[in-house]
Amino acid sequence: MPSIAIERFQTVPSVFWRKESLLVQGSRFEGRLYAPAEVQDDAGLVLHLHGGHFNSGSLAEGEAVATVLADSGAVVFSLSYPLAPAHRFPEALDSIYGALEAVARGRTRWATRKAPLYVAGEEAGGNLAAALAMMARDRGGPALAGQILLSPMLDSCLGTASLRAAHAGPVGCKWADGWADYLGGPERAAHPYATPLNAARLAGLPPALLISAQDDPMRDEVAQYAVLLTKAGVAVKHIVEHAPTHWPQAYAEAPREGSCLCSARGAIADFYVRTAPS
Repeated sequence: MPSIAIERFQTVPSVFWRKESLLVQGSRFEGRLYAPAEVQDDAGLVLHLHGGHFNSGSLAEGEAVATVLADSGAVVFSLSYPLAPAHRFPEALDSIYGALEAVARGRTRWATRKAPLYVAGEEAGGNLAAALAMMARDRGGPALAGQILLSPMLDSCLGTASLRAAHAGPVGCKWADGWADYLGGPERAAHPYATPLNAARLAGLPPALLISAQDDPMRDEVAQYAVLLTKAGVAVKHIVEHAPTHWPQAYAEAPREGSCLCSARGAIADFYVRTAPS
């Protein structure tokens, strides 16, 4: 197992991170590599995409989720991906797919040659992770062991009851603004990679762990996606945390005993075990 250099002590004492970068088709992507203090030989490798609304978010804001993904038993590459509106669908997603390919090719830098590969993300990052799973299926790789989606933004319509309860609407809200910046036009919303909830073909996707909460504005679309994946024959574990989780701070605050993220840790660790190659 490659050694992991320590840059900074994290809020979860057993996880550390260092700065890392990827070279993708001549462009350099910055990121952070998170790892447990003791990395198991069979640990998986996770490409993590931080939260936000396509036009916002950062590596620092994704630290809590990346820390829990690592603390659950994996090495995690958290990617600083290009944000809208400067980078829109599909070009932005294509570049992130290139980063996934680079992580897969270079996995022995951070894990073993046979380490299972996962995609994970929260909010807009969850959308991108779900889209990467589709692209990997359609393009013949990289082979993914699973996808971990935390409150993913899956549908640009903003018409669910849980979003209406959060006072979301077509204008003047961060979700609508984020979707508009990312898509650039309503016609792009028809593409399954842009809005995974509207995909007509979900069969053949890797196992999915979907995490939401009773007070999560994404709750309803996450539940709908879980149903559709199950109908398509995809192995799905759907977890709805009890309120209050103090969303959206739930994914930004440092993991602590009893918090939403810490309570999800067991489910993530179990997902790694269930999806690891035999």
